[in-house]
Amino acid sequence: MKLVDARRVAIEQEMRIRFAMAGGAECVIDEHGVARTPSLRGIPDFNLEEALASAVEFEFEPAARAKAGKAQPARRVTRAEFEKLCERKELAAHAAAGQDHDE
Repeated sequence: MKLVDARRVAIEQEMRIRFAMAGGAECVIDEHGVARTPSLRGIPDFNLEEALASAVEFEFEPAARAKAGKAQPARRVTRAEFEKLCERKELAAHAAAGQDHDE
């Protein structure tokens, strides 16, 4: 699973994805696919792709909840569950791209 896969899921599912990084920092990938580290105050000394690779648990928060204050609960998923979700999205994207080129 790569950062681009996580960004695709966040955009398509309209959710925010949070995961913990080394040093106690947290990364949030928003519903627009933008990855942010809210606690970052200077030039980072980490690679976000590597931080994602070492994450073991993720929190999915519906973007509508963040915008409208709705009571949809966030859910925690394991790395294995997230990888399966990314894999399905990748297969669906490849199938759609293949249909465009069949003609």
